Amino acid sequence: MDTAPSAQPVTTTPAVGNRRRVATAAALASAVEWYDYFVFGIAAALVLGDLYFPAGSATAGVLASFATFAVGFLARPIGGIVAGHLGDKRGRKPMLVLALTLMGVSTTAIGLLPTYDTIGVAAPILLVLLRVAQGVAVGAQWGGAMLLATEYAPEGKRGVYGSVVQLGVPIGVVTANTVFLLAGALTTDSAFAAWGWRVPFLVGLLVLALAWYIHKRVEETPAFREAERALAEKEKTEQNSPLRTILRGHLGTVFLAGGSFAVNTATFYILITGVLDYTTRELDMKKGPVLMVSLCVSLTQLVLIPAAAALSDRLGRIRIYAFGAVGIALWAVPLFLLIDTGSLLWLAVGTFVASCFLSIMYGPQAALFAELFTPEMRYTGASLGYQIAAVAGGGLAPFMMVLLLEATGTSMAVSGYIVVLSVIALVSIRILAARAGGAEAQKAPETQAEPETQAEPETQAESAG
Repeated sequence: MDTAPSAQPVTTTPAVGNRRRVATAAALASAVEWYDYFVFGIAAALVLGDLYFPAGSATAGVLASFATFAVGFLARPIGGIVAGHLGDKRGRKPMLVLALTLMGVSTTAIGLLPTYDTIGVAAPILLVLLRVAQGVAVGAQWGGAMLLATEYAPEGKRGVYGSVVQLGVPIGVVTANTVFLLAGALTTDSAFAAWGWRVPFLVGLLVLALAWYIHKRVEETPAFREAERALAEKEKTEQNSPLRTILRGHLGTVFLAGGSFAVNTATFYILITGVLDYTTRELDMKKGPVLMVSLCVSLTQLVLIPAAAALSDRLGRIRIYAFGAVGIALWAVPLFLLIDTGSLLWLAVGTFVASCFLSIMYGPQAALFAELFTPEMRYTGASLGYQIAAVAGGGLAPFMMVLLLEATGTSMAVSGYIVVLSVIALVSIRILAARAGGAEAQKAPETQAEPETQAEPETQAESAG
């Protein structure tokens, strides 16, 4: 782990009311941002292939639709790099507001976008460009929301505070599925294909109201204000760039962070988009009941994620994180054996157990990534690690799932894909843990020689458990 000296310790303690307001704003920002992002994934599985990529077979249309879905993930590192660099130099809050604004505008525009039958080839081109904008927005958002929460956290509760941002994912999934279920229930199949699918996208306008609230009511984090003062002093004598610092001295940590999380994000998107397509197109299951299962399973994450985060505050981040990764690897084969039965009950059981292991990883992940980097480069480093995982795992996962199913004819190929990513995660976690142990051993003599030196409330070694 990175052991560069941190900025001066934060001496001001935020008021409890301010902490709660910031945590609530961060959670809402994450929830609405992920809602906007997930409605595209659901629409990609259900309608976008026919409406924007009509040529060829049904499978080709789905592949094209999922490829457009993946483009958003390829754009996420751009948002992470730009917002991370500016967020480390100018503040967490401005970048979060900008990300929310971009997401609200692009999602609403997708809801208003004419189809291929209306404007021809311009329709898929514009759809891809708007998906890129969504990707940039969510790439910029996560680091800002996560740092607002964790850098306001009281000592010993960084995991719990970070988990409120992680809750945005299941809240976004639940909300997106609910809106699609309502749109499908209140319209005929033809009406849903004509205009009903657009309604969930138009809800994106509400994101702009939240962006305005955060801009007006939320203060910058104490950790950034302290880091900003240290950075200002450093810039008097040398040119400093958080991105340059990461690329020159901490790129290994960024890739290890990404490698540790790719299995989580890949399995998650396989469950919420790939399985939706697979069960409705290959297993002839009804989309309404399948969406309902996804919704109910996501609701359980609202309890599991903060529980795992709280446990990581007591037992250590990496210990809890690694347990979740092992669970995903062991459950990969039973998961698809249950799904292949075509039974809603076994689909629910399979995805629920998988969701439990995902939650165990996802709960402590925000705090873990924050603790890998010091405040002056934290937005950049944590965002890059997260978005690398998103590209390597989540963006390609539904596309890879369709390809593997078409090439092999068996869902066990998808299970193998998950197992490979799990092994990569466990190797990455093992190296991060070893680095943390080495950093602790190096700090021990310094601590004895300089007993008055203060450390961050939760050190990187402590995060390893």
